[in-house]
This record gives sequence, C-alpha cells and structure tokens, in this order.
Amino acid sequence: MENLSMLMHGFSVVLTFENVLVCLIGALLGLVVGAMPGIGSLAGVALLLPLTYKFNPTTAIIMLGALYYSNMFGGAFSAILLNIPGDSPAVMTALDGYPMATTRKRPGQALFVSNMSSCIGGIIGMLILTFMGPLLADIGLKFGPAEMTVLLLVAMTSIGWLVGSNPTNGVILTFVGILLASVGMDLQTGSPRYNFGNIYLLGGIKFIPFVIGAVGFAQVMRLMDERNDKTESQITEKLTYKNSLPTKHDFKRLLFPALRTGFVGTFVGVLPGAGATTASFLGYAMQRAFKSEDPLGTGAIEGIAACEAANNAAAAGAFAPLLALGIPGSGTGAVLLGGLMMWGLNPGPLLFTNEPDFAWGLIASLFLANLFALSIALGVIPVLIKILTVPVKIIIPVIISVCLVGSYSDTYSFYGVLIMLIAGVFGYIFEKSGYGTAPMLLSFVLAPLLEDNLRKAFVISGGSVAKVFFNGPISIGLTIAFCAIVSAPIIRLILKKAGLLKPKKAN
Repeated sequence: MENLSMLMHGFSVVLTFENVLVCLIGALLGLVVGAMPGIGSLAGVALLLPLTYKFNPTTAIIMLGALYYSNMFGGAFSAILLNIPGDSPAVMTALDGYPMATTRKRPGQALFVSNMSSCIGGIIGMLILTFMGPLLADIGLKFGPAEMTVLLLVAMTSIGWLVGSNPTNGVILTFVGILLASVGMDLQTGSPRYNFGNIYLLGGIKFIPFVIGAVGFAQVMRLMDERNDKTESQITEKLTYKNSLPTKHDFKRLLFPALRTGFVGTFVGVLPGAGATTASFLGYAMQRAFKSEDPLGTGAIEGIAACEAANNAAAAGAFAPLLALGIPGSGTGAVLLGGLMMWGLNPGPLLFTNEPDFAWGLIASLFLANLFALSIALGVIPVLIKILTVPVKIIIPVIISVCLVGSYSDTYSFYGVLIMLIAGVFGYIFEKSGYGTAPMLLSFVLAPLLEDNLRKAFVISGGSVAKVFFNGPISIGLTIAFCAIVSAPIIRLILKKAGLLKPKKAN
C-alpha cells in the first residue's frame, strides 16, 4: 500500500500544466522518432538531452522518459506499412504486421493490434515497476555474464526453427548473421578481424542500414519485380476508419499473448544488456508454444501482440535497475543515467527516499505517456493506412528515399548507404530462394551480446566450462532448457520415423 500511495504522490507531481505538456511533447516526438528508420530512441534522447539542461530535473526526465517509452509504439508503424522496422525491436513486428497489412488486407487492424498490445504490455511493465522495482533490480543483478551467456544461447538456438517452414534454412541464416556480426574489432583485444584491410569495416556492419536493406530495400526490389505495366496500389479496397476497426474476436486473440509476454518483457528489460529487442524476440518465441489462429509469419494477430507487448514492457522494466541501482540496461539507459548525473542526482536505493518527487514522478509519467502515445497512435491510423492505397509506381521511390535517408542518418556517411544496398540485394536473393531473412537479423543482434558475455564468463571462471554452464541454479536451469531445445528436433524426428508421433500442423 505504501507504493500505491507513493504512486499517487507521483501523479500529483506529474499532473501540472508544465509536466503534462512536456509528457505530451515527449510522447509525440517518440512516435515520430520511432517511425523514422535510422534514428531510434538512443539518438532521440541524446539529441534532446542538452535541451533539457535548464529544466527542472523532474520535468526533464518526464520528457525524456516519455520519448523513450513511446518510441516503442512508433517503431511498428513503418514495420507494418512499409516492411521497414523503425527500430530493432520492430523487426519481429514486421514478420506478421506487414503480411497482415498487405496479404490479408487489414492494415488498420494490424496497427490497432500493435497499439493496443503495446499499451497492455506497457501497463503490465509499469505496474510491476511500481510494486516490485527494487526487487526486480536485485534479480537482474543475479544475472552475471555466465547466466546471460546461457540465456542468450537458449535464444540463439531457438532462432533456427522460430520462423519459416524450413528449420534448416533458418539455422543456415542464423550462422550467416553470426558471421556478419563478427566483422570489425575484437571486443576483448581490440584487434581487427574479417575487415579485409578495409578501414570502414573496422567499425563493423551497422545494424540499422543492414536491417533497412535486408528488409526494406529487398521489399522495393520485390515490388519492382512483381509489378506490371499498371500502376495498381498494394490495396485497392477503400479504407476507412470504420472498416479498419478490429473485431471483438480480434481483441480476444491479442489479449492473452499480450498479457503473457508483458510479464516476460518486463523481466527481460531488467536484465543487463538484454533490452527491448531481446524481449521482443523472446515474446515471439514464447507464442510459438501456444495456439495461434493463423500460422505465425503469415499475418497472425497473436504474433504482433506478443512482440509489441514484450518490447513495451521491457522499456518500462528497464527503469528498475536504472533508478534502483544506477545500472543502465541499454544505450538509451546510459544516456538517461548521464542526464541524472548532469542534474545532480545519484541513482540508487536512496533515490526513492531522498528524491521521491523525481522517482515517483517519473514512474507516474510513464502511465501518462502510455495514454498519450496510445491516443495519438490510434488517432493517426486513418492517415497512415492511406499509404497502402498509393500506387506502386509512387510508393517505390518513397520507400527508396526512406531507405537512403535512414541508412545515411545512422552513419552520416555513404558507408551506411552502401551497406543498405548490398544487404538489400542479398535479402532479395534470399527471399526469392525461400530463405527468410529474420533469423539472420536476429542472430546479428544477439551474437555480439553472446560473445561479450561468453568471453567475460570465461575470464571470470578461469576458462572453466563447468563454472559457466553450472554456475548456480539459474545457469543450471537455463542449461537444461538449452539442451532440451537442441535435442527436441532430433527426438521428434526419431519418434516420427518410429511412427510414434503424428506430424504437427504449423503454428
């Protein structure tokens, strides 16, 4: 009850004209930044931070927190409508969002499902943050390099058969993503690897241009390949706000996946270095274990709901270690931590006692930002869905422009554009050959985290494998899960050949 009374105190701090206004501005900017590929919450918060220097610290953090949180809403817009993820967590949203918008011709419903699921996941994350913030931070501390290594191994081994009907293709592309992620500088020794003497490759292959090319520009090439002499749009039906509303059945389909992955996403957001991208992936992977009305990857509402609820919950959960321990869980969290220090605040357990207006005002503002982001996102759906009615001959140069601008804005050089173009060509070839690019993109994101934690774990353990995989109850449990995931396809194959297991329908 004490936490509830403190939350009410936080609302009394937030509900002033100035704080409500900056929260609204932050939510609006977050949606715009999230929908624009190549910018992301990190750049958005970093650019806005100097402008808040003379703000009251509580007002400043309310604005930055609202931008960071609502960015998760905006990332789904371009992923669903253009198949270009606005940020890395939206990669998973594109798997079902774009097919639902184009193949199933339900763009309005796809956006509604995305926004409602984001709101549900965010509320779950905020409620858990309110009542269990310090406890979650303590749990996050128990995940050291050894535990994170095994957790990421579980995630990596799930990728191969997570998407697509052919697990072998998924495994191949998973290894391709790991190989590409290895280009650049060695994380421990600082020596170059796989750069072939090219100075640009010393910095590695940048993710934003890579994903924009492999997904967005490859989509442009597919549209150019499939279009005929007519200038038809992707959707020829008349789209209105009324016929874009989800049905009661749609709400039932999104509710339980959003509730489940909301809890998972909050926990993942607390873990050091995991972030919303990992939460989105794990939420989508969890949905594979439950029944979906449509197969995942073909425009399933459950797929959109699972990953969107997870990444928004993770954004809320990330504030637990930041406020309670002063440990940022992501690059954006590190910038926010710098802001706290700039304003003369010391994050830690005493922050809630010494600066209750600040700590509880921030938590309360997340609820308000959730409401603002949802209202704005739902309000602009009638405008957004018109994108798919634009003739293909017009939408192709628009998407190309978005790809070029997004790639350049991430690197501020032609190097990003070159990565985008090359990734686009190979992404198109992979898609034409029946190889989905999602496993490659996911392993590309997770591989650096896995390598960093694995090498740290071996340094700490003195090279002992046993001390990494059997370091404690958490490591042992995750190692058992890892072994189960790896052996499950082999056991299933043996049982099928023995006639003891009937083929399972795709989920």
